[in-house]
Amino acid sequence: MPRAASELWLREEEHAMGGNVDDQGRRMGGPRLVALIGPFQSGKTKLFEALLFRAGAVREGVPVADLSPEAKAHQMSVEANIGHADYLGDQYTFVDLPGSLEFSHEARDVLPLVDVAIVVCEADPRKVFALQLILRELEELKVPHFLFLNKVDATSFGVREALAMLQPASRTPLLLRQLPIWKNGVAIGFIDLALERAFIYREHAPSEVVEIPSTDAPVEKEERYSMLERLADYDDHLMEELISEIEPPRDEVFDDLAKELQAGQVVPVFIGSAMRGAGVTRLLKALRHEAPCVAQTRARLGVADKGPPLARIFRTIHTTHGGKLSLARVLRGSFVDGQAVLSPGGEERISGLSRLLGGTISKRTDAAEGDTLAFGHLEHAATGDALSGDSRGGAKEVAGSSSQPPAPVHTLALKVRDRKDEMKLASAVAKLVDEDPALIYVHDQTMSEIKLMGQGEMHLRVALERLAARFGVAVEAHKPMVAYKETIRETVSVRGRHKKQSGGHGQFGDVALEIGPRPRGAGFAFSERVHGGAVPRQYFSSVEAGCVDALAHGPLGFPVVDVEAVLTDGSYHTVDSSDMAFRTAARIGMSEALSLADSVLLEPMLAVAIYTPSEGMSRATGIVSGRRGQILGFGAREGWEGWDRLDTIIPEAEMDNLIVELRSATSGVGFYEARFDHLAEVSGRLARDVVAAHGGRNSSAA
Repeated sequence: MPRAASELWLREEEHAMGGNVDDQGRRMGGPRLVALIGPFQSGKTKLFEALLFRAGAVREGVPVADLSPEAKAHQMSVEANIGHADYLGDQYTFVDLPGSLEFSHEARDVLPLVDVAIVVCEADPRKVFALQLILRELEELKVPHFLFLNKVDATSFGVREALAMLQPASRTPLLLRQLPIWKNGVAIGFIDLALERAFIYREHAPSEVVEIPSTDAPVEKEERYSMLERLADYDDHLMEELISEIEPPRDEVFDDLAKELQAGQVVPVFIGSAMRGAGVTRLLKALRHEAPCVAQTRARLGVADKGPPLARIFRTIHTTHGGKLSLARVLRGSFVDGQAVLSPGGEERISGLSRLLGGTISKRTDAAEGDTLAFGHLEHAATGDALSGDSRGGAKEVAGSSSQPPAPVHTLALKVRDRKDEMKLASAVAKLVDEDPALIYVHDQTMSEIKLMGQGEMHLRVALERLAARFGVAVEAHKPMVAYKETIRETVSVRGRHKKQSGGHGQFGDVALEIGPRPRGAGFAFSERVHGGAVPRQYFSSVEAGCVDALAHGPLGFPVVDVEAVLTDGSYHTVDSSDMAFRTAARIGMSEALSLADSVLLEPMLAVAIYTPSEGMSRATGIVSGRRGQILGFGAREGWEGWDRLDTIIPEAEMDNLIVELRSATSGVGFYEARFDHLAEVSGRLARDVVAAHGGRNSSAA
């Protein structure tokens, strides 16, 4: 097409697509925040870079995503990528979110803040359930979203066949916006059903406008009418026009497309190839004319239009030289560098505002409504926190964190290789947790272990790699210990006596104890049946404390639970008896009683609810059986088409790498929820092996 004709067509297209545009052709409503999300290896990052290149924000071939050493080493996104671009006078911030389920928590704090999401997928039946997880989250958050059917040049499926495959993943109707133009079995372009124009792909360049091929014209008419029928489901005027066989004006069609996208009534489907840059311009045009702006996002979040400036943090980054950066979306008002802001952590002052694009940081003096910028050196603000300030000096407004991190499903115990790094480890992990709230770091005093918990094996591996590379802390990771307990089966009577003379006042305590088992989970109980003042009442609490002391390590080497101790008799000395003497006597008596009362090993059992696609249920039950698990029941997962729920009881000792095995058996989408349920007896060889491994004093007792 000649240049003059091309420019004329572009002006006609802008007029046809309508939208909220000012006199200079700029989209009104401020900068937009757009999320790119989709299943693992669907091409999100390629599309992210293609959008930035097409908008002129980066040069071709210049990498702007997955620049961290961990992302490069594993050849996958392990954190959100951020990029800014201007397109036809409109400002955009694109956030490329990881596709792996282990890093999907990166989306939790950003998705509520975006104006629109582009869901990148492909015609691959193995990824439909991963797509369903993503679409369900967007639907529950009421985030408007497009679907970009990627790799259209390499698929063996027709576009209608692909939509039929993908529709079960979405509760919202998928609305086909484009038809591929095929030549020798390869998609060489597409027909835009709303514009009624055809485009031929050009490698990493805007598509060329051509006449609709005569062979495709009948199909185009049929698919366009199908699209209009779907839109008419929510527009009575359009329905009347179709019934009356009146061709609706294009601006009316585009208004309906924008309205029904924003209302969550349809999911428009675009096609293309991110690798070749095909279909990217049309996607940018759709963002320009159909995507909502910050005002609609504010309304969706329930944030008032009027009030002090308000922003919300969705990601935290600790840089080597620039300190802490808090990436935040301005929902209302504006902020300036040096301004005081209030967060749940207290009041502090902004020290620098900047934009991120790949590895570059560009300074800004202010953050306008709709902007997504990095706020510098807010040491007490965390991911999910709201930032509030009033430039007029009035009252400030604070909201709490917008989301909670997901429950951990994988745990490692850590030990520093060099003991001098122990303090350094705590400081380094604190920064990692600040950046990634899905990491949980605990010092288990009971087991004398430092534990790091997260969303899977790769999630924790990346965290340990960051510890070593960024903070110089090398650790050894191993399977955490299991909190075994022990109890007794029989009731015994013993006498504990403590007598010591060492000049001056001596020590004397004498108790008779009856020790017996209690129901599982009942804990420890102490009582007394002393008659005639054989043991003065003032020493009862000391006797109880001595019994508790003995429970710390039973004959098998583990804490003792579910035991009852009854003080039945004893004797005392008016001079030498004391609280400490009776405590010691009780500990001696309790220890002896435990060794005589038929000790038994107990292991913690977890109630585990497993969620899996129905086709993976048989593999999931096999995994549970292979881990000494007990299946309590199973059935359809409520509200989730094609998913099942499996309720089980699994020993904690068998939970190691369960999430790894489960995801491997379910195309990466299976997951579970676990909680402590009860303690169960362990006997036979397994009990002997556990006691021997933990250095129990009497491995034959089990």
